[in-house]
Amino acid sequence: MNNSFSVGLYIRLSRDDGNVESDSIVSQRSLLNQYVKENNYNVIDEYVDDGFTGTNFDRPAFKRMIKDIKLGKINMIITKDMSRLGRDYIGTGELIEKYFPNNNIRYIAINDGIDTFIDNTNNDIAPFKAIMNDMYAKDISKKVKTSLHSRMKDGLYVSGRCPFGYTKDPNNKNHLIINDEQADTVRLIFDLALQGRTYHFIAQELTKRKIKTPASYYNYIWNKKCISQKYGVWVDTTVKTILTNQIYVGDSVQGKTKKINYKLKKTIKNDPKDYIIVENTHEAIIDRDTFNHVQDLLPKNVKRPEKKRFYLLDGLLYCGDCKHRITIRYQNKTGRSYTTCDYYRTYYKYHVCTTHTNNYQLLEKVILDNIRDVCKKFLDKNKIKDFIGNISFSDNSLIIKKQIESLELLNKKLTENIDKAYMDRLKGIIDEDQYLRVRENIKKEIENNKSNIDTLKNEQIISNKIDNKKIEKYINEFLSIDKLSRELIINLVEKIYIYQDKRIDIIFTFQNTK
Repeated sequence: MNNSFSVGLYIRLSRDDGNVESDSIVSQRSLLNQYVKENNYNVIDEYVDDGFTGTNFDRPAFKRMIKDIKLGKINMIITKDMSRLGRDYIGTGELIEKYFPNNNIRYIAINDGIDTFIDNTNNDIAPFKAIMNDMYAKDISKKVKTSLHSRMKDGLYVSGRCPFGYTKDPNNKNHLIINDEQADTVRLIFDLALQGRTYHFIAQELTKRKIKTPASYYNYIWNKKCISQKYGVWVDTTVKTILTNQIYVGDSVQGKTKKINYKLKKTIKNDPKDYIIVENTHEAIIDRDTFNHVQDLLPKNVKRPEKKRFYLLDGLLYCGDCKHRITIRYQNKTGRSYTTCDYYRTYYKYHVCTTHTNNYQLLEKVILDNIRDVCKKFLDKNKIKDFIGNISFSDNSLIIKKQIESLELLNKKLTENIDKAYMDRLKGIIDEDQYLRVRENIKKEIENNKSNIDTLKNEQIISNKIDNKKIEKYINEFLSIDKLSRELIINLVEKIYIYQDKRIDIIFTFQNTK
């Protein structure tokens, strides 16, 4: 026996190689064993990575082999060919040209005729073989990606894990069917959203009711050790993901992420416009009207924090001058609530807006009284006047135009404020850290405003999202009940703009006739 070498046999098979019989684990093992038998080598261990790509070296058996090299257990590695060691030409080259020689490791790739302890021509062309193996991996990656995209466009579900609420059809792995238990949870989440509840409230309610989260549900099924985590804790992002996922109306929505490249596992999010969406590929859990209505309601609730005190108009109030949200705050000393512009409160030192302070109770009464007037006239089929008291009504196109103009003006003022802050730093009014912090915050605000301007310019306004029968139903409820619900208000009102001079613009969800 050749005792001068302690041999480690390395075998790898990826999913991409699975259809090639000569690359199978059995075939590789047979070839390697025959080779060591013919050369009378002493085999110390066998390292097998079954189902691992060669484009990186994050493989359990490969790591164990490197560990054994460091421990001195092996000093020779044999593979069927270089591609089994790896398909990343940089990493493979580092191993063969640097790591193995530095650690006195002999490497043999049988089919490629490579033996690092023998000076031959095959060793000289090893780098080129590594590049070819890398190009092969890249080509395979492109073909797999093209195949997946093609199947996605055909409406076939190709992702590994099913979206919450669905399971794979036992007769067709590329088709989704409803999971009744999970679907009931999805319907409950949408029902709560229709009531005007925030993500946070819905998450807390589901947790309180001991309803299993998607994560704990799967872990409970797959991992019996997670029995103590049977229900889990719902979080806002999970609720948001469900409420905004078009898959629940029966459409296939795929291609939301992509890999940075074929060598890395890391993925990045795709732009929503690049999603692959195919309609009516499976049974819906939520009807389209309900889903679309919830999408209209979400912006009114998403930034509305849960408070000890309930305010009917919370989340609907906006500053008519700077277009940022207006919040309702409670004053302990007086026991009254009042409104204030968020943007003013954050940047009051730079005079970007004004307080917009109003007694909330009086403001709510004025707004509700005027909404009643509008609703009555809507039912009577009378034309709504341009002005009702101190409240005016504008169509969406005019509102968007005003918003764009306001944001552009605001950005001009913000730019001037950066200059003012710089002068304050020069005068010693604020220090360098304060200036940099203020500048960074204002620059972020400017970029956010620019993004909003772009969105507004590209936005197609869709009127009459709620049909007249539903509107009449909401209006009749509004006019007939004493205690109003937030759900009813948000079904009638899109936004309420409050100006410093006390003017108010109410934007309704239905089309106003003038």
